[in-house]
Parts: sequence; structure tokens; C-alpha cells
Amino acid sequence: MRILENHNHERENGANRLKEKVKAPSKLDAWKPYIGELLEEFTRPPITNRRIFELIMEKGYQGGQTTLRDYLAEIRGKRFPETVYCVETSPGQRGYHDWSDYLINFAMSGTEKVIFFSFILGYSRRQYIEVVPDKSQPVLLRAMINAFAYLEGVPRQIRSDNQKACVDRWELGRPVFNKTYLGFCTHYRFEPLTINPGCPRENLKIERPFHYLETNFLNGRKFRDRDDLREQLEKWLAQVNDQRVHRTTGRRPIEMYAEELPFLQPLPREGYDACLTAYRVVNGESAIQWENHYYMVPRGYLYETCPVRVDGRQITIYTPSCTPLISYPLAEKGEQSRYIGRTEPGGRKHGLNRKELMERLEAFGPVMREYTEALKQHNPTTYRYHWQRLISLKAHYRADDILRAVARALKYRVYEAQAVENFLKTNTPLNTEIG
Repeated sequence: MRILENHNHERENGANRLKEKVKAPSKLDAWKPYIGELLEEFTRPPITNRRIFELIMEKGYQGGQTTLRDYLAEIRGKRFPETVYCVETSPGQRGYHDWSDYLINFAMSGTEKVIFFSFILGYSRRQYIEVVPDKSQPVLLRAMINAFAYLEGVPRQIRSDNQKACVDRWELGRPVFNKTYLGFCTHYRFEPLTINPGCPRENLKIERPFHYLETNFLNGRKFRDRDDLREQLEKWLAQVNDQRVHRTTGRRPIEMYAEELPFLQPLPREGYDACLTAYRVVNGESAIQWENHYYMVPRGYLYETCPVRVDGRQITIYTPSCTPLISYPLAEKGEQSRYIGRTEPGGRKHGLNRKELMERLEAFGPVMREYTEALKQHNPTTYRYHWQRLISLKAHYRADDILRAVARALKYRVYEAQAVENFLKTNTPLNTEIG
């Protein structure tokens, strides 16, 4: 009863017993003016919470990162990071490389565009970054050689995006790698991979480390010139990037690199040389032509487009996915036999069975599938001959040219492989890249 009377008295007299909460002093209070200066100075890009934490720690801040995070969220709004999903790979299995451009304000020369090359190991996340002059293929190969030396080994697979230095084009759902890049891959014994067109998120393991470069190394730092940038970058890689606890693995990259190193392929004894590389189509005799000789290939690769590498006096033929298939000593000048590696008597030609022919033709897409079915209906006893003739055209013409000729044959209801070939001979130049 007494309590109720007291409450009634307080309401009538306007008294308020609820006192305003007094905010306790924070270890961060002394650093708030400096934080305000950082936020005002570094706006493009905005300085990150982590970088601010590092800078105030250098000046003596002894508080926690959570206090700083809550304060920054209060004064500039809370942002939620995008969810990222990465496929984990085993030690030594895969590496990734790419470039990224940034505008950097140098104290000596003003704002300049700077190109960074980055290479990262998929398992340990240990990273090599280099400032490069441009994005040309020679610069790419030199940067990759530097990365292999820095990491003391080469992963078994390396993924890039579809940059011209690596990929010429896509054909029948597969990338056609640049000849020079292909020679580089075979020298260092790694399988080249690339992302599917229009799927940039497949390369997140290299894109996200660039984000860390941007938000940590390039954030809240000043550079005198490019040499100063390179010097600071070298220290940052060893002292910060290698030592940080990675948010996905929960471990430091340098620790996981110690586990990954034994699984990396050793560096070749000889440096990268300018060996000859090219594509060749396996012909109807299950051979590829190089200069004036034919080198035999296992039957299962009939009419496939295979990379070829000539290193000194040895020729190596690779599968379409760029794994070594077979090697021969290069034919000497004046060699009597034009067929190297042939063991079957009489030079009997190889052939594909019906299922293999159908699979090879279906890889061209729906237009070719429609035409092969039409050939089968109009030539029920000889359709396999026409199928064979169609697939053999790969030895001399590009896939898109063949499809153009097939579409024309469908339009005019001409169901003979010879007609398709005649149209190509008249209207389409030979594909010299695979000749």
C-alpha cells in the first residue's frame, strides 16, 4: 500500500526516479579523434575496420576489436559481407592466378594506375603478389615463374580466367588454350584450367584475396613511389598476409603452406624455353602430322584436337585436357618411313565404331545432331560413311565453320557429307592453326 502511495505521489508531483544511465568511459575514447581523421582521409576506398584497428594498435591502443567494431558500426552504419562459397582442394592440387588494377596516389608523382599480379595456392592460401607493367603474355609468364620460385614448387593444376594470354577461344564446350601458354604449362607440368564463360564466381579464391589486398595493404597506407610500394608489399606479404588467421581455414597461411610444400611439384632443372607448341587433329590413320612425318596416336583419340609440344629432338602429344599421351624422338632429316610409331602391318586405317562416331558428332551441338539423324534416315545403309566423313572435316576446318555448312545443308535438304565438304572447300579457308 505504501509503495502504491509513493508511486501516486511521484506521478502527481512530476518526480522521476528513473535516472539517466551514465555511460562508462571506454579505452577507445582517446582514439576517437584519430579515428575520425582516418575516416575523413581514406575514403576511396573507405578504410576498413581491421586497418583502423591495426593503426591505433601501433599508436598504443590496448582495447579490443569488438569495441572498435561497435563504435564504427554506430557512426557509419553496419554493413553485411557477401556470402562466399569456395571448393576446398587437397595440398598441392591447385593454384589460381589473375590481375587487378588500382588507382594509387603516390606522393612523388600523383595518381597512377597500378597493375597487380596475384598467384595463390588453393589449400594453404599462401599468396604471391607482384606489381607488373602490363597484362601481356610475356609479363604473365615471367610473373608466374617468379611465383613458382617464391613458393618453391608448382601445383598440379592452375586455374585462370578467360584472359587472352591463356585462352584463345571456346570450342564445343571446351577451352582452346593459347599455344604459347600451352607450352608453358607443359614445361612446368601443370594442367591448365579456366572458368566457364559468364561464371566469375568460379574464381573466388583469387578474387577474395584481391579484396584483402585492397582493404588491408592499400587501405590506410601512403606510398612515395612504385619502388616504395614494392618494398612495402614485400614486407606485407611476409609479415601480415602470411601471418594472419585466414577466416575460412582458421589457420595462418604460412603454417598450412608447410604442410602443402611437400605436395608441390619440384621446379624443372632447366628454365622455361621457347619450345614449339601447336594443336593437331588426329587423322583417319590415328596419327598427327608434324612437318613431313606422321606420329601415331592411340586409337581412342581419332579426330580429336590434341596439343603437341616439340622440345629439342622430342615430340610429345597430349590429350585434349593437356595431359601427356605419347612421346617420340623427332624424325631425323631424310627419315625413310613417314609413319613414326606404326606397328600394324600394311598401314590399315583405324575407324570409330557407331557409338564413338555419335558421341563425337553430338559434341557439336543440336544442329549437328539433327543433321546426323537426317543422314541416317535418308541413307540407312551408308550413314556411317557420311558420319565418318563429317567428323574427319575437323582435321582441316574449325568447328563453327563446319556447323555453318551443316546448317546450310539442312536448310536445302542436302543429305550427303560430300556436299558439306564441297561447300567448305569453296567458301571456307583451311584452319592453319591445326594443320
